[in-house]
Amino acid sequence: MQVQALKSRIIKPGDDLLAVIDEVISIQLNGQLPDNSVLAISSKIVSYCQGRLVKKEKTQQKGFSSEEIKAEKHALVQKEAELFTKPYSSKYDMMLTIKASTLAVNAGIDESNASLNGEECFVLWPEKLQETINEVWQHLRQKYKLQNFGVIITDSRSFPLRWGVIGTAIAYCGFKALNNYIGQTDLFARKIQMVQVNVAEALGVAATFEMGEVKEATPVVLLTDLAKVQFVNHVPSQKELEDSKIALEDDVYSPLLTNVDWHKGAAYSEIISQGDIIHE
Repeated sequence: MQVQALKSRIIKPGDDLLAVIDEVISIQLNGQLPDNSVLAISSKIVSYCQGRLVKKEKTQQKGFSSEEIKAEKHALVQKEAELFTKPYSSKYDMMLTIKASTLAVNAGIDESNASLNGEECFVLWPEKLQETINEVWQHLRQKYKLQNFGVIITDSRSFPLRWGVIGTAIAYCGFKALNNYIGQTDLFARKIQMVQVNVAEALGVAATFEMGEVKEATPVVLLTDLAKVQFVNHVPSQKELEDSKIALEDDVYSPLLTNVDWHKGAAYSEIISQGDIIHE
């Protein structure tokens, strides 16, 4: 697999996402997007283009205390999350959340590389993730006359029991998200019982690593030489999207996840089989 980070100009709130991506391809790839490739796009530039920025009302410069500053963010997390834990349950005053079938810290709300008219702000996760990525995929596939092509939207996330962040794919289009090896045999003829490889997540990790986390200004990454990616010529069906998700009680980590004191956030929608772990 080849992973190439692509520089962009500074993205401004309200910019046209498709125009931004086309501009990057024009300048960094000489207007050529290769077949049999996947384009990774940082969730942050999607959020910027959607105007998903919230100005901070409480800052040190305005004379607010650290507790007041934290409370502002915690309130915003509750609005953005489907499920959340109380901040006092973490020594870091952070909230574990579930949003868009993803376990995340603070509902993915970010403060790095975040500016709204020169003022400090919060960057929220993009809205309508699947609709957005479907539109990007269809636009690029048609414009560059591609047969086998995929797109992912990425973000950074922490990993339990390890310091540091890694990447994740919060949306995908144009390829099978899972490679299923159940029923195949290993080197010693043992039948595989459970193994599925999450292709979207694997690509998200590689892409986010190349994007960087500070001031690299490379929010788009091209991934090529993808021998194990199975491309498709349609946007993901509802069944395909659901097949890549897993309910809390079915997860291998369910002993941890189902014993969390979850509370409903404002973005709570119908979540299958949550049972009594949800609190008002």
